[in-house]
Amino acid sequence: MSHAGKAAIVTGGSKGIGRAIAAALLESGCHVLITGRHADTLAATAGALGERASAAGARIEWMAGDVRREDEARAMVDEAARRFGGLDVLVNNAAVGILVETAEVTGDGWRETIETNLSGVFYCTHAAIPHLRARGGGWIINISSLASRNPFARGAAYSATKAG
Repeated sequence: MSHAGKAAIVTGGSKGIGRAIAAALLESGCHVLITGRHADTLAATAGALGERASAAGARIEWMAGDVRREDEARAMVDEAARRFGGLDVLVNNAAVGILVETAEVTGDGWRETIETNLSGVFYCTHAAIPHLRARGGGWIINISSLASRNPFARGAAYSATKAG
């Protein structure tokens, strides 16, 4: 399937599932902005995916930021639309999994998980909707987990957020 000329943002795009999604979008001709909290990892991933992007006539860009912060989530989405002249795809992939016994989950760990896996999805989606509407529609893809239906030991916060 060709996505030539389309523009996407992939949160948590520097490794794992996010990196694989970014690679697939690039190979289909989609311009992609990957985001995450660590600039060095983002830059390395963008460099590694650059050849795939060029071969498909696409561009890979990156921007560091934290989806837990509404202002940063909005800035990343707005920047993707600015760099590519619009936005067609949002992939909400950024996630945190603090896998410890429930009795050992700290308030900070709980908040980090909730704010990343739930609030971050809302903030990015809320910021993306006007850009998607301006292009006549688009796609919002939220990466969940089987943990939402099959909770597991040491995964209370993670499973709760993926169900949310």
